[in-house]
Amino acid sequence: MRKAAVLFGLLVAAPAMAQTDRVEERSASALADDMAAGRTTAEALTRAYLTRIEAMNRKGPSLRAVIAINPQAVAEARARDAERRAGQFRGPLHGIPVLIKDNIETRENATTAGSLALADNRTGRDAPVVARLRAAGAVILGKTNLSEWANIRSNASMSGWSAVGGLVRNPYALDRTSCGSSSGTGAAIAASFAAIGVGTETDGSVVCPSAMNGLVGLKPTIGLVSRTHVVPISHSQDTPGPMGRSVRDVALLMTAMAGSDPADPATQSADTRRRDYAAGLSAGALRGMRIAVLRPAMPKALADAYDRALGCLRGAGAVLVEATLPDLPGLGEQELTVLKAELKADLDAYLATTPASVRTRTLADVIAFNEREAPREHRYFGQELFVAAQAMPGLDDPAYRKARSDGQARAAGAIDGVLTAANAQAIVSPTYGLPWLSDPVNGDQFSGPSASQLPAMSGYPHLTVPMGLALGLPVGLSFIGTANSDALLIGAGYAYEQAAAARVAPTYAEHVPDNPGTARD
Repeated sequence: MRKAAVLFGLLVAAPAMAQTDRVEERSASALADDMAAGRTTAEALTRAYLTRIEAMNRKGPSLRAVIAINPQAVAEARARDAERRAGQFRGPLHGIPVLIKDNIETRENATTAGSLALADNRTGRDAPVVARLRAAGAVILGKTNLSEWANIRSNASMSGWSAVGGLVRNPYALDRTSCGSSSGTGAAIAASFAAIGVGTETDGSVVCPSAMNGLVGLKPTIGLVSRTHVVPISHSQDTPGPMGRSVRDVALLMTAMAGSDPADPATQSADTRRRDYAAGLSAGALRGMRIAVLRPAMPKALADAYDRALGCLRGAGAVLVEATLPDLPGLGEQELTVLKAELKADLDAYLATTPASVRTRTLADVIAFNEREAPREHRYFGQELFVAAQAMPGLDDPAYRKARSDGQARAAGAIDGVLTAANAQAIVSPTYGLPWLSDPVNGDQFSGPSASQLPAMSGYPHLTVPMGLALGLPVGLSFIGTANSDALLIGAGYAYEQAAAARVAPTYAEHVPDNPGTARD
């Protein structure tokens, strides 16, 4: 990490920001309007974000949300400004700085997945999802920290920690988790290091850090966004996803990200299914919409926030129908079987494409590297999931194939069954419980509900939108639908967001205050 951050001083040597270049809590949409009106430029915004990162990432609250800065970020911004002056406008992301999770390749920076084993993984190539963002006019600002190897190394891990980047801290309470694995993107966007960013999810890694950092996050339908040149866990469940402080910003980002990629067969039909996800967003989208309401066990503070959210849905015209998920014994074991088998196959395939400077060419090599580097790599937890994955027999194994087909069918059937029984278009639930204390001794201490597993295993879309604060900590409301209902969920989430106005800006408190509020100030 120390080597990865050396460019900050060079990049932020710029005149003081004008008032019009203020970026804290500013949406991508508002920044685009400012550039269109000539009130600011892409270069000014990029420098403003770099100044903010310099002041807060390793200093001040020391969020450790950013691993590396793109050394070409300012030059990219200048090029976008020159295009605008010449009348060449690429779209609503033209000149907007974007942060990218550091398991997604960008041509200027190493892609480490937070591991020292990939410190020299400079491929010189953009993942197709990054190439799409550049084509849409976005400025790639840098790479965000993450739970190392996207949180698949150990079942005793501390979310948000990587050997490269250290521990990401939650901007709402610095001693609390930012959740994983897209923890750095979550904390960075909450702290206005950029207006929007890209995370990845296998199960919960977009929606959990979004919910616990007061953000909107979308785990898209599998196959809408390319996974090529993304450090993998599972081709059944992996996907990049957009994260931002508003539904509109997430919709704009998703519009640029979605599309077919010949190298990723799952995306074969994505071009025919993608759309402008920001077009037609309406505060009235919930009128008459039937919503199935799940009520998992949860603490009172979360239940109170959820009741307020349900009241907002009713007030916006939604018809709420009580619903219950079926009991699905053994589903977690099926998912773990799939993830372990696909991790071994997919990571070996990815590592084979990395440059010769990367000496770890297989999962077995990574395991051996971690043993040699145990003082740094095993500082807080081990690699028992890696070891278990290495022992898997392969993708032709009947047990894996049955776990994959049955698990996906059961997860999809549960979601579709609830929707059918309630005659509903979407399901709502609290996304996760409250952010727990970061604990290097005991690892993650999950408590409360989790809405991520069924959409993750089925490949269905999952959107989380802020419900405000519970005991002073951010909590999210999940919207879950059937395959390719991404646009419907975005529309419903936008209407809820407009009615609730629930998001609260972070205060960078060292810990939860003694008398925390539970509603917006």
